[in-house]
Amino acid sequence: MKISIITVCYNSEKYIRSAIESVLNQTYKDIEYIVVDGNSTDNTMAIVKSYESEFKGRMRWISEPDKGLYDAMNKGIKMASGDIVGIINSDDFYIENTVIEQVANTFIQHNDNQIVFGDVLFVHPDNLDKTIRYYRSKNFTLNRFRFGFMPAHPTFFTYKANFEKIGYYKTNYTIAADFELLLRFMYLNQLKYRYIPLIFMKMRTGGISTKSYKSKIILNKEISRACKDNGIQTNMFNIYSKYFIKIFEFIFTK
Repeated sequence: MKISIITVCYNSEKYIRSAIESVLNQTYKDIEYIVVDGNSTDNTMAIVKSYESEFKGRMRWISEPDKGLYDAMNKGIKMASGDIVGIINSDDFYIENTVIEQVANTFIQHNDNQIVFGDVLFVHPDNLDKTIRYYRSKNFTLNRFRFGFMPAHPTFFTYKANFEKIGYYKTNYTIAADFELLLRFMYLNQLKYRYIPLIFMKMRTGGISTKSYKSKIILNKEISRACKDNGIQTNMFNIYSKYFIKIFEFIFTK
């Protein structure tokens, strides 16, 4: 079973090495690694190309302008030749070398399963041992979509065929296309999913959805829209109530 892992990047020279090396060092070797670069103007692509020989033909990349993050993700998914597709951001890295092996084994052992996900640690960008938030996917249920919750998207793996059948990330969403896609796959189309009790990766804080209050307002409006588009009844009170629950992700960090 081949697994395609996609990294989308733009001017990511500061952190991309850790993402690449965390993929390179995985014990599971039937991995195709795809880098989709948005025509970076820094040293990003020189770093990417320096790893080509180490991947021994298992790395592919493109560098060209795109129409945003989700357009770039779609490009990577369409390029993928693997059975399974996952995405790792350029400033994130897998916490253990066996993560992809455990993902693969889960799909193999549960052959009716369509989606796998796990947990994430958000860490301080300058101190990777300082956990800011522990994003647990363990207690996720489909009903929680209407409150704006979703499984940790960076840990989301599914069959490429599901994208071809159900559709890709919607590029008319600015921030919440990942929420909309998971909702569409899991709630609307009822794809079977399985949680792995494993921290997949560390994510440096400062992503687009959390960098400002304005971003949070846009995010929550798009979450409301995604619910409406996919037949879930909700309201802004429900969606904003999630921040009370999220407080515990910051308090009870691991």
